[in-house]
Amino acid sequence: MIELSPFRPLDLTLIALLNPVVILIGFWMGRRADQWQKLVVAGFAAAFVSAMMIWFAVWLGLVVAKGIGGEAGAFVLSMLFGTLWAVIGYATRSRSRP
Repeated sequence: MIELSPFRPLDLTLIALLNPVVILIGFWMGRRADQWQKLVVAGFAAAFVSAMMIWFAVWLGLVVAKGIGGEAGAFVLSMLFGTLWAVIGYATRSRSRP
């Protein structure tokens, strides 16, 4: 069982950076974006889905969270990294689509 510790900037950065949900959603939405302006929306969606998955894991008892703190910071960092993954996905997408 994973235990999330109280607020520590390095932990929040690692949670946002290495979260597979942020990576998958950000990259996937970036690959499907037809305009670069939509990459910020992809980053927000990645952060939102990531927050919901963490909440669900805590609710199921898979993750123990005791006064984690810094949830807003984790969301913002997830959004920044999600946007970065969306930019990478956008840059690697196929340009031959109509």
